[in-house]
Amino acid sequence: MTRRTKKVKASGRFGVRYGSRLRKRIREIDSTAKIYHRCPQCRLMSVKKQSIGIWECRKCSTKYTGGAWTPQTNAGRRSVGTIKQIQEKRFED
Repeated sequence: MTRRTKKVKASGRFGVRYGSRLRKRIREIDSTAKIYHRCPQCRLMSVKKQSIGIWECRKCSTKYTGGAWTPQTNAGRRSVGTIKQIQEKRFED
């Protein structure tokens, strides 16, 4: 028996339903959600998704919140950058 989901990978569970563009988006989201990510504390590639929006480092047991599919969202990165800029201005004054 041949392998049927070589190209489509995990989105093969949808078969021919929902359109190719949506299946490709789901494949990208699933693949980024299930891989190991870098821990902000210990800097190792050991962070896994525990549940929606909750991420845990397997090495140092740090739990933190993030996005539903990625540990950090674009809005979160932007807000951290803004906070750092404000703090730098306060130290200069």
